[in-house]
Amino acid sequence: MAERLNKVVILGGGTAGWMTAAALSKALPATVSIQLLESDEIGIVGVGEATIPTIHWFNDLIELDEAAFARSTKASFKLGIEFVGWTGPEDRYFHPFGQYAVPGGGQPFHQRWLKARRGGLDRPLEAFSLTTQVAHQNRFARPTGDPRSILSTLGFAWHFDAALYSRHLRTLSEARGVRRIEGKLATVERAPDDGRVTALTTQRGDRLAGELFIDCSGFRALLIEGEMAAGFEDWSHWLPCDRALAVPCERLAETTPYTRATAREAGWQWRIPLQHRIGNGYVYSSAHIEDGAAIDTLMANLDGAPLADPRPLRFKAGRRRSTWVGNVVAIGLSSGFLEPLESTSIHLIQSGIAKLLSLFPDADVDPALARRFNRLFAADMDNVKDFLILHYHANGRVGEALWDHCRTMAIPDTLAERIGHYRASGRLMLDPEDLFREASWLAVLDGQGIRAEGYSPLADTLDAAADRQALDQLAGLIARAAPTLPGHDAAIQTLIGEAAGRVAATA
Repeated sequence: MAERLNKVVILGGGTAGWMTAAALSKALPATVSIQLLESDEIGIVGVGEATIPTIHWFNDLIELDEAAFARSTKASFKLGIEFVGWTGPEDRYFHPFGQYAVPGGGQPFHQRWLKARRGGLDRPLEAFSLTTQVAHQNRFARPTGDPRSILSTLGFAWHFDAALYSRHLRTLSEARGVRRIEGKLATVERAPDDGRVTALTTQRGDRLAGELFIDCSGFRALLIEGEMAAGFEDWSHWLPCDRALAVPCERLAETTPYTRATAREAGWQWRIPLQHRIGNGYVYSSAHIEDGAAIDTLMANLDGAPLADPRPLRFKAGRRRSTWVGNVVAIGLSSGFLEPLESTSIHLIQSGIAKLLSLFPDADVDPALARRFNRLFAADMDNVKDFLILHYHANGRVGEALWDHCRTMAIPDTLAERIGHYRASGRLMLDPEDLFREASWLAVLDGQGIRAEGYSPLADTLDAAADRQALDQLAGLIARAAPTLPGHDAAIQTLIGEAAGRVAATA
């Protein structure tokens, strides 16, 4: 039996570093030493303030107290993403995290809907999503476990303050034995025989020896690229935005339970509502707008007064050719970057964590595990990449240089095939491991104006009149159910009140 691995070193804190520390400290035996090197002088990128429903896997893994988490990170619920201006200046559509309709009927919902639409049904797709209707009314409820209930179709994720989230996870991790070392990396020691990393030394002389090193150093990728020369696959020809500005502003109204992504002339603007403020940012292409003009655009489109100066970020879309090399695993921005259009930044962190846990090595760090990790993580990144490209490619913003380029550019064959299948027969050709499922692809394809010209032949087994009646009844049920659910702000206050009550009870 191989010797067990006993020493893990994490380079970098922030969201990626402390998520990794929280997961490893919960999943690994207490005999495994986990050290994290972090400098207070190095700020975190902090744009990962919005998540997708896969965050529930991570919360369950680390046994997160959601009430305490929501209270300490100023979190709000997230039911999906509203896209504004992607097909025209005033057009908007919603990507819900829940499902359309309810299971049953013998056919996928969207095939029933497509058949009925060809027969004259004029109800929009959003009429069949309870999650969407609840979001539009600033309400919230958790999904139920009864598949017969329309409430079972709800889905949600979280918005939170990234800096406060890192602090919360640090508290949990240190309580479980993770040792944080304050300082900046000075030198990296490598084994002379196989080139594996053996230790990190800080500028003040602290030495962190280890057997497995997790690179959470962000865009700098100090280990995976700086030492292991993993290489980078550039996707900027498909995703040309290369800069972002981030700025918080005052919260002036009730909290909307969704992220908003508004298309602008040279990119798009995010809006992420929290309990105490609104997070805003402008992701843009520097080839299509000057930085000063981008700042002006962002600052002119805030809900309230800015609470700080805009913080600039520079990046390039793409991923490392290998995210595990030798005994170094890259997690977070060091593994690559995809803009936060579909809030996948934190998902990709936990995707790396999940794969690392399932392939966690012994002390010899078998290279076969790295090869498997690299294949799986690359597939995850590729899938997200195609989904993001879809938003850009299927735009309707004619006469603007960035958008004209994206609409006419050659797209990956994998994406072209999916669009072709949907146009021809409404089929959503997904693989079992794809992150985004049928509801997500359907929402974006339809929302951005890609219409199915046909539907599956199997839908012809449905009686057209009965199908139409069932869909009308479903839309009516959703319309009646949405207003009965609690307001979002009331739901958040109830949740954080639970945490406050527990604190008072133990005082």
